[in-house]
Amino acid sequence: MPSANDEDPYAHVAKGPLKLKSDQCVSKKKKNKEGKKKKLVEVTKVLEEEKNNTVEVKRTKAELAFQTMQEKMQTERIKQKASMTHKQRVEEFNRHLDSLTEHFDIPKVSWTK
Repeated sequence: MPSANDEDPYAHVAKGPLKLKSDQCVSKKKKNKEGKKKKLVEVTKVLEEEKNNTVEVKRTKAELAFQTMQEKMQTERIKQKASMTHKQRVEEFNRHLDSLTEHFDIPKVSWTK
């Protein structure tokens, strides 16, 4: 018969009660409120300095003209889309599809079911 230490897979198991974390006394760390206040004051100072150091981006005449034209075109597009109801847009789309050849045949969109 072989010895207990040679082939026994449970020979190395520790015997005795389990030691749980709750058995140990755990002390909570006290929060340092003064340190947080100091850090908060430092952060606010840094933010104020950044606000004062902001550099205004100056645009060229061409950039300003481009931006104004973009805004005008966008307002025109919005006005054009707002001028027609959904029903009118669908009817116009169907008329456009009728004008195309059969090669581009797409089923008509119906605004009623």
